[in-house]
Amino acid sequence: MLVLITYDVSVIAEGGQKRLRRIAKTCLDYGMRVQNSVFECEVTPAQFVMLKNELIEIFNPEEDSLRFYFLGKKGRQKVEHVGAKPVADPLRDSLIL
Repeated sequence: MLVLITYDVSVIAEGGQKRLRRIAKTCLDYGMRVQNSVFECEVTPAQFVMLKNELIEIFNPEEDSLRFYFLGKKGRQKVEHVGAKPVADPLRDSLIL
């Protein structure tokens, strides 16, 4: 299933920069960055539970926010991109490692 994850981390608060980096790194382990604080993650339900739990352990609920948008199994077909910085689709585009 395709899950869109967005976050807002207070970098003014103590440890904010570190939380911001850790949240981005965790999201990169499961998906790809499409904007600064927005990730598209193609995950199974079990992987989503692990990802969500990891993120909840990192963020500060009194200062930060996380949002999860579930686009489902056919979510890629519902995404339309206009403008700069198109993102590769790992399911259709070839990636060079």
